[in-house]
Amino acid sequence: MPADANAYGDIFGGWLMSLMDMGAGLIAARRSHGRAVTVAMDGMQFHSPVKIGDEVSVYGELRKVGRTSLVIGIEAWRRPRHQEIANKVTEATFTFVAVDEDNRPRPVGQE
Repeated sequence: MPADANAYGDIFGGWLMSLMDMGAGLIAARRSHGRAVTVAMDGMQFHSPVKIGDEVSVYGELRKVGRTSLVIGIEAWRRPRHQEIANKVTEATFTFVAVDEDNRPRPVGQE
């Protein structure tokens, strides 16, 4: 939406990063069977802008499960409204820690 963009119609990188964090958070919560919080985000570089009206999709992959942590790779893709071809905009690696009701790290558990 226009409120999420700069004067040139490019979506703010922070908005896109938030979308990616939410996608990674869903993967972390599902795998850890509870609350998991973001503790790090590494390696984000923007390859092309996202314009107002573009369709944005994020895809995630669980890369590593530690005792209390999860590492999740996320890619963001854009597709212009009236086109069929999508382009990768950015990617990043998010690290989450599973936490208990007191916000202390808890074991993720094995599957």
